[in-house]
Amino acid sequence: MENFIVSARKYRPDTFHSVVGQASITATLKNAIKNQQLAHAYLFCGPRGVGKTTCARIFAKTINCQNLTAETEPCNTCESCQAFNTNRSYNIHELDAASNNSVEDIRTLTDQVRIPPQIGKYSIYIIDEVHMLSQSAFNAFLKTLEEPPKHALFILATTEKHKIIPTILSRCQIFDFNRIKISDISGHLGYVAKSEAVEIESEALNVIAQKADGAMRDALSIFDQIVSFSGKDITYKHVIANLNVLDYDFYFRLIDHFLKNNVPEALMLFNEVLDHGFDGHHFITGLSSHIRDLLVCKDPLTVQLLEVGGEIKEKYKQQAAACDQEFLFEALKVGNECDIQYKQSQNKRLLVELALIKMAQLTLKKK
Repeated sequence: MENFIVSARKYRPDTFHSVVGQASITATLKNAIKNQQLAHAYLFCGPRGVGKTTCARIFAKTINCQNLTAETEPCNTCESCQAFNTNRSYNIHELDAASNNSVEDIRTLTDQVRIPPQIGKYSIYIIDEVHMLSQSAFNAFLKTLEEPPKHALFILATTEKHKIIPTILSRCQIFDFNRIKISDISGHLGYVAKSEAVEIESEALNVIAQKADGAMRDALSIFDQIVSFSGKDITYKHVIANLNVLDYDFYFRLIDHFLKNNVPEALMLFNEVLDHGFDGHHFITGLSSHIRDLLVCKDPLTVQLLEVGGEIKEKYKQQAAACDQEFLFEALKVGNECDIQYKQSQNKRLLVELALIKMAQLTLKKK
């Protein structure tokens, strides 16, 4: 039986070009290598799954590459690149600060830093989750970080920049990694699906991208989960069933009921949602997001803020055209008030039902 490799590892970027959603950072790192303006310490910070450690590895590999391409990418053929690709490089060292956070671990590292590289110009030390170092370990690391040997270069990675002491921060070039856009995640998932011969609807890709909350690694893990559930042919219905996401269709139908002042149907629709196992808070926050999306569709300038795929985007535009702007403002206000009051409410179902009745009455005032 062939060993299965999860998509997050199988499709992990190995060049700057293949890194998704961090174009400004990769361009800066490539220019630093090209112009030979390398700092002795870098700090990569940002949320989980956005490419910090991946970029650190690519950066380390590219710095020591002996035959850089015209695009300042590693050649993958020189001895240094091949040693890195086969995990036998003696120039690139990775330390997990979560499990190696004592003074003794850092002293071992500082002793190792003195040894010059065997191949290439630099010995590169990637320290992951650097915020986990103890206070005394940080202090032991300070002197080495301030005045390292010419052949040593440090790349620190962390999800919690605020936990790192200012004296460390002041010695590093700091790169803040952003959450990856939904469109970028969706596009990369489409590429992965094509490579794996998986048929998947664009709306399904969009739901996965939204659920990942800006983290590419999470998106690829969810993708693997859906493939295990649905096989090689994935629909939007499969994805929302597996991820327990409320279908867009519920919200479109609900707004239609509001526009017709149809309170009984709106309440029955909410009851149907509860029967599907969703709680009221999930429902009301989703409804507020739906109304917000209708609002941004009202203006050609803000329609680009709508982060949904093709067919559903058209449905949003059609429904937005049928809605009065003042109704959307007021409905959004009612939804937000319900969201705020939800945790304190003793009768949560009644609270949501009152919000739905108020929204349905908003259009009645217009008549």
